[in-house]
Amino acid sequence: MTAAIDVRGLTRSYRPRRGGPRTETTALRGVDLTVAEGEVRGLLGPNGAGKTTLCKILSTVLTPTGGTARVLGHDVAADPRAVKPLVGIVFGGDRGLYGRLGARQNLQLWGALYGLYGAPLRHRIAELLDRVGLADRADERVDGFSRGMKQRLHLARGLISDPRVLLLDEPTAGMDPAAALDFRSLVGELRAERRTILVTTHDMAEAEAVCDRVTLMDHGEVIATDRPGALAARLDAHERIEARDVPPDALDAIRLLPELVDLDLDLAEDGSLVRVDVLGRAAVREVLEILVRAGVTELGTVRPGLAEVYLRLIGGGRGMQVTR
Repeated sequence: MTAAIDVRGLTRSYRPRRGGPRTETTALRGVDLTVAEGEVRGLLGPNGAGKTTLCKILSTVLTPTGGTARVLGHDVAADPRAVKPLVGIVFGGDRGLYGRLGARQNLQLWGALYGLYGAPLRHRIAELLDRVGLADRADERVDGFSRGMKQRLHLARGLISDPRVLLLDEPTAGMDPAAALDFRSLVGELRAERRTILVTTHDMAEAEAVCDRVTLMDHGEVIATDRPGALAARLDAHERIEARDVPPDALDAIRLLPELVDLDLDLAEDGSLVRVDVLGRAAVREVLEILVRAGVTELGTVRPGLAEVYLRLIGGGRGMQVTR
């Protein structure tokens, strides 16, 4: 399949700002990423993982420090004029919206920036406002919109030029559950139109719902790429056992298990509670057998939270809010 997005060894560093830290900040560290035409790819990671920086480079807002990034065969640094008409980007929040203008006027302005005028632009705006559920609020000032309504207007703005590649940075931020469900339906329609979509999110459930594949990022690096179900299975493989008054020899035996992920001691105030995290149910049975042979009577299995497991997978990222 043709690559709509092809990134090789991409790096991006920021020079120290006056009055700020004196050390250079690296946002991307040798990122490799390939997204096929017509694919919906999720970028999942904590704040500071590099997701937004990557989107800004692909949309020509930023230039890379090193490596290459191509959109539909065009190099974003060497040929930005060819890339811009191909890419629609939605960053969300209040950025890029003019509060004193209505929704229709905002889209007219953005359409003009892409060289669209007259009847074709009017038709396009009407179509998009209807598509994102804002047709009946088209002429109301945007500064009176809720956050979710603004986010839907951002989606319309990103589609104004009819782009072949769409970059959505936290597209459902601030949306209520019904609006988020409508967004997922919209992504399905865009996929049917063979558009390529790159979605950044903190929400594993959202990634599972709309993405063909998901790429996990942390500290500017790609950690893993797989189908959402396969990644979820990897996350779900983590199991946890909690027990009280575990003898030292039993703890030593548990430490030798190859499936051991973590062993937390002294969790209770009296130092009696032990928590064991392992990979797979076979390892759970081994731990339980060790504990029972050691005479431990207060024990049980619990499931660690998905956010906690995700953080283990990416090696200690911060700021995650993962839901299922």
